[in-house]
Amino acid sequence: MQDGLLLCSVMLVGALLALQYNLFWFISELSEPQRRLSIAEAMSLTALLALCIFAFVIRRLRETRHDIARRVAAKIQVRQLKTLASQDSLTGLANRRVLLSALTSAVETSSDGRKHAFFLIDLNDFKRVNDLHGHSIGDRVLQVVAKRFRTATRPSDLLVRLGGDEFALLSYDVDQDAARMIGLRFIAALESEIRVGGRLHEIGASIGVTLIPDDGRTPDEIIHSADLAMYRAKGRDERSLVFFEPPANHPQQIA
Repeated sequence: MQDGLLLCSVMLVGALLALQYNLFWFISELSEPQRRLSIAEAMSLTALLALCIFAFVIRRLRETRHDIARRVAAKIQVRQLKTLASQDSLTGLANRRVLLSALTSAVETSSDGRKHAFFLIDLNDFKRVNDLHGHSIGDRVLQVVAKRFRTATRPSDLLVRLGGDEFALLSYDVDQDAARMIGLRFIAALESEIRVGGRLHEIGASIGVTLIPDDGRTPDEIIHSADLAMYRAKGRDERSLVFFEPPANHPQQIA
C-alpha cells in the first residue's frame, strides 16, 4: 500500500513537471537533428531523474528497515524459546533439561579423577502450604526458597528446580566432606520461617546426596541413587542430609 502511494506520488510529480516545462513536446523534438537542450529543459530532466532516484532509495531504505526489524524480532524469539527451554518459569532457575546435560558432562570429567556431588532436595511441609493457603501463596514460597538456595550456592555450581517442591544441586570438584558442608548450608537456608501473604511458613528440607562417579555413571543412575538417599532422609528427620550407600548397607545420616 505504501509503495503504491509512493509510486503514484512520483508519477504525479513527474507529470506535473512534464506539463510545466513542456517535456512531452521536448521528447518529440529530440528526434530532430541539431536539437540542443536548454538550461530549463536540462534542469527539468535532472529534477525528474533525481525524483526517481529518491523514490527508489526511499523504497530500498524501507525494505531494509523492515528486513532488519524482522531479523531482530526473530532473534528475540529464538532467545526467548531457548530461555523457556532451559529455565524454570516460576523461579528462574535452570530446569531438568539443563541438569541432564550437566550431569553427562560431569560424568565425563570424572574420568580425569575429578569428584563431584549431586544433591536432591525435597521440601518438607510444602504440600500443607498449598492445601491451606492456595497455590498462589505456594508459588511465592517457592520463589523465596529459590532465592535462599541461590545465596547458598557456590558460583561454580548448578542449582535446578526439577518441578513441584523438588530442587537439585550439582557441585563440582568436591569430596564427601565438602559436599556435607554444602548440604548443611542448604538446610540452614531454611531454618528461619518464610513470611508470605502475611503469614509465617515453616519449611524444611530433606537432602539425598550422591558422589560422582562413585554412585552412578549415567544421569539416570545418579538421580536414582540420590532419590533413594533423599527418601531415607525424609523418613528420619525433617532436616536431614543422607549420603547414598548401596542397598546392602545403610546410608549414613550426616545431619
